This record gives sequence, structure tokens and C-alpha cells, in this order.
Amino acid sequence: MHPHISAVFARLDEAQATLRAAVDRVPERLRMHKPAEHRWSVAEVLEHLALVETRFSKQIADAIATARLSGLGPEQAARISLPEEIATTLVSRTKPRIAPEAARPTGTLDAAQAWAAFQRSGDTIRETVGAADGLALSQVTYAHPFFGTLTVYQWVELLSGHRVRHAEQIGEIAGQLAGA
Repeated sequence: MHPHISAVFARLDEAQATLRAAVDRVPERLRMHKPAEHRWSVAEVLEHLALVETRFSKQIADAIATARLSGLGPEQAARISLPEEIATTLVSRTKPRIAPEAARPTGTLDAAQAWAAFQRSGDTIRETVGAADGLALSQVTYAHPFFGTLTVYQWVELLSGHRVRHAEQIGEIAGQLAGA
């Protein structure tokens, strides 16, 4: 596996471990409970992550397919990491964000189902990017609606940061449910 892919997959795995640890801090019987009105439960946070990662993995796959058709060559460039400003903004929980309609959870999945959906979406990302191993993914870009144009590597880093953001949210939920 190309070192650039290995590096971003390591970040994705680390973020998933952080997320799993946050989920495990919430007793199973409370993972469907909302800590307050208009807040998401742990299960809903996980469903949101699955929705987002499924959507963006499709967009990344489309960008890679288009680049392949245009004659995408082997990776020769250095990997440019996700800019620090984006990484910091992404994980910061100081400014609430409203998820777009397509990324809002339905609330129809229990926590186990939502975790399974999240894992499937993560597997799809790994398969999509892994299938392009060795290609110049530093040249394949796709525009994020808020953060602008990102390379495939930066997209994987963005998804890692998104996982960490929501791991922190789940930590907040755990504290709120424990205090209730």
C-alpha cells in the first residue's frame, strides 16, 4: 500500500478507535436516549456518521473514476495534509452546526444497527481509496460544500476529524445522561 494511503488510513483507524471508546462509555440501555430535546442520541450520531461517510465515499469514488478516465497516473507528489485551520474548525464543538437534510439521522436504527451501518460506510471508504492504490490521488479533488476543494487524502483526513468531532459529542451525551 502506498505510504500516503497508509498514513490517512492510520488516522481513520485512530479516529474510529476514539469513537468506539466514546460509544462504550455510554451504557447500552442509554444509547437510544436523547440527552435533551433537539439533541441526538448516540445511535443518531452514529447513523449521521454512516450517512455522511456513505455520501462522501460515493463522491470520492466518482472523482477517482473521472480521474482514471482522464488518464490518472501514478502517485509522485508529496501528500499535503488537511490544512490545520480546517482540522481545527472541524473538531471544534464551540460552534454548533446544523447537518444538511441528507445527513440527518432518521432515528430508526438502534445503536448496534447504527454502528454496523457506520462500519460498512467506513469499509466502503477504505475499499474505494484502496482500489486506487498507487494512483496520483493527490491530484484527485472534490469540493466540500463548506471547506472547499480537497484531495482524496484530505477527504479521508476530514472524515477522520469528523469522527473525532462526534466522538466528543458522544462524550458530552454520556456526561449529560449520567447527570440526568
